[in-house]
Amino acid sequence: MKIAQILGAVGLGALTLFAAPAAHAQQSIESLGLTVTTTPAVTTDYLFRGISQTRGRPAAQLTLDVEHSSGIYIGTFVSNANFAGTNIRQEVDFNAGYRFAVGDLKLDLGVTYFGYPGYDKPAGGYEAAWWEGTVRASYELAPVKLLGQLAYSPNFNFESGQAVYAEVGFDMTLDFGLTIGARAGYQWIERNFSTTRGSFGAEDYGVLSLTLSREIAFGVIGAITGSYATIDDGDCFGGLKICGLRWVATLSRPF
Repeated sequence: MKIAQILGAVGLGALTLFAAPAAHAQQSIESLGLTVTTTPAVTTDYLFRGISQTRGRPAAQLTLDVEHSSGIYIGTFVSNANFAGTNIRQEVDFNAGYRFAVGDLKLDLGVTYFGYPGYDKPAGGYEAAWWEGTVRASYELAPVKLLGQLAYSPNFNFESGQAVYAEVGFDMTLDFGLTIGARAGYQWIERNFSTTRGSFGAEDYGVLSLTLSREIAFGVIGAITGSYATIDDGDCFGGLKICGLRWVATLSRPF
């Protein structure tokens, strides 16, 4: 995507962020004790832990979350994707877990499978799909919500071995219906550049992000995110320009 297009999308998002107050969006099936949340979104760049999954191009996405009153949940996430040197063009993830509270501390124990339908593993290549288990925690001290997560995968993307991701952050409500969110994380991967048993393609790295969001109108939420992955250009998957500092504009509408 051209820089002018990205800046235009970000600018449009910035101009429309001040339009309307926030709203609550969920669907309940009381007879089954279920709460269903469906969130379609469009974004100028699909970032996962600070790295572009679409090589800087826009993405259309859909998130579905179904939670039982017991705290058990299942869900899925769908997006287009584009990995250099592969025929990967979409990502379909599945997740399940259990949400509960210990006093004012909210916890989420979950597992996610990251799938890439249509991917053809080349001869001598590696499987792209992987899974990880995650522990998430949140604690609210209004107007601030403190957040943290720890994720572990026994065999990370493209069979690159064990991986751990740790993240802390916060969301804070501001005046005029604005919410600001900050995150700081670090990704460790067992095999970064190995050529014999699979590799991630980049060194271990940190990621910092700052997001400003607000409901625009009719439940549509606009967000602008600045994200920085601490990987030098030369160490970013053979020099791909999908790391470093990135700006993203996103529109979503929870139902």
